[in-house]
Amino acid sequence: MKSWHSRLGISQEPNVPANSDFDIDLKFGQQGEATVANILSIQTVEVKRDKRWKETGNLYIETECWYNASQSWKPSGLNVSKATHYAFVLENMVVITTTEDLKAVVEKNGRPIECKIEPNPSKGYLIKLSHIVEHQIGS
Repeated sequence: MKSWHSRLGISQEPNVPANSDFDIDLKFGQQGEATVANILSIQTVEVKRDKRWKETGNLYIETECWYNASQSWKPSGLNVSKATHYAFVLENMVVITTTEDLKAVVEKNGRPIECKIEPNPSKGYLIKLSHIVEHQIGS
């Protein structure tokens, strides 16, 4: 299995001394700057918080909601979102992923669950934060 720095295109361990390759380091830094600029220019983002993620290690991804008027479950959350990205505000950090990638993570790793909290019961999936990270780095 490749190390994380190899998967990111870094040629060696971060704390190992190396010959200075300013042009390579500069290019790598510029790629990072472009990534952050791209993230900051996201136009449509669904922002979520999960009060229990730290205690459970899980993130709840809603996909259906109960509607009292029709007495039925209807698609909601991830199933109907028009956002291109999801952002999870977790304590003092924010994890951002594309909606497409989040759907792939839920499909691969999601554990179905029903949230019976009134007045808005919902159905969805529990995923681990690590599932999002692993998907992003291609593990």
